[in-house]
Amino acid sequence: MDKMPDRNLAKYLSQLGVVKTDGVYEAFSHVRREDFLPKNVKDYAYLDSALSIGYGQTNSQPYTVAFMLELLEVERGQKVLDVGSGSGWTTALLANLVGKKGNVIGVEVVPELVSLGSENLSKYNFSWAHIEEAGDIFGWPEKAPYDRILVSASAKEIPKALINQLAKNGIMVIPVRESIWRIIKTNGKIEKEEYPGFLFVPLV
Repeated sequence: MDKMPDRNLAKYLSQLGVVKTDGVYEAFSHVRREDFLPKNVKDYAYLDSALSIGYGQTNSQPYTVAFMLELLEVERGQKVLDVGSGSGWTTALLANLVGKKGNVIGVEVVPELVSLGSENLSKYNFSWAHIEEAGDIFGWPEKAPYDRILVSASAKEIPKALINQLAKNGIMVIPVRESIWRIIKTNGKIEKEEYPGFLFVPLV
């Protein structure tokens, strides 16, 4: 469990080699993790570890979030779905990445976290991002397709419902059991890349 010596997540993650692009560096510089944590764990915002946000959910380890965002290759102006938005941190990071011409929809199954995440997100002027309470179908099909989909909890298998919501030439990054998978939809074909060795709370 490493602590950032100068409270600079972007610099720390860049030095580790996990942050590689200017966009992800800028997102971690602008969006402060402590703004998305409950009071009892705010002092631990600069530990490189997952932190409890209540209701059996966590704010993911910064290293893991950065790794997933780099795999996602988010571009300005894209429409992005954030499944399992939790405290709103990943939704805000994605909003920073897509910019004002983009759109980010966070989806969360726990009603209390929908409220918490929305409140946290309101600390930033990201009018193009918001959080919805999840329905019976994974994701948010009424606004599909999405250029990018990020999932922040571990599924037992890759949900077909989310693949169906992915745009042509879209990318989804999702934990499945103890691996992170990158799913790329190219000309109707699905390509899959596996990156093992990660732990997440289960997707519900």
